[in-house]
Amino acid sequence: MECVVQGIIETQHVEALEVLLQGLSGVPKERVRVHELCLKSGPNLGVVPSEVRLLCDLAQATPSWTIRHVGGAMRGAGAEQISVLVRTVVESKASKNVLHYFYTLGYKLDHEILKIGFAFRFHRGAQITVTVTSANKMPRLHATDEAMPVTPGIQLVEITAPAADDNYNDVVSAVTAFCEFLAPLLHLSKPGYSTGIVATAAAAAASLMSSGGGKTL
Repeated sequence: MECVVQGIIETQHVEALEVLLQGLSGVPKERVRVHELCLKSGPNLGVVPSEVRLLCDLAQATPSWTIRHVGGAMRGAGAEQISVLVRTVVESKASKNVLHYFYTLGYKLDHEILKIGFAFRFHRGAQITVTVTSANKMPRLHATDEAMPVTPGIQLVEITAPAADDNYNDVVSAVTAFCEFLAPLLHLSKPGYSTGIVATAAAAAASLMSSGGGKTL
């Protein structure tokens, strides 16, 4: 399973966020260029619909494929009281023939998107990954070189951390604590509950850029 929160930030403040993340993590950023294809099951696969995402990492010299299935979120009174979404996730590496394989099974392409940006991966109470990406749509099927931003002025920020049944409370606490450092720049909440742009973002970004923010915190 994984713990996840999301938020949005204006593109003009992304550089300041990068400076802050560099200082907080103390690790170099990683380039993100992922072609994401969302497939949905056809009627021959049963009454209950199934959805799977194929991720092609184009940032590598040799593109690699990953199958990702996101399951249900944790429910109950405890889940409602925390600001982090805890959900089941299954991932597996795959060959370049994986798309053809799922088409053969009866899955259909629902939509595709190209995510471009950067990520920081580090340990801070938990193994945390912060990705900052723009979503880009393609005018033609699989035409990643022609992708254009869906929302040019806005980028998505996502924080994820792997968890297990016996430690998700600790991971939730670590993610929640880390989010506090980013609060001046953006609101982070469960996916689907975005609270928009932070009023203090411009001032916080200006302060970060003027101070450099390069020291590890």
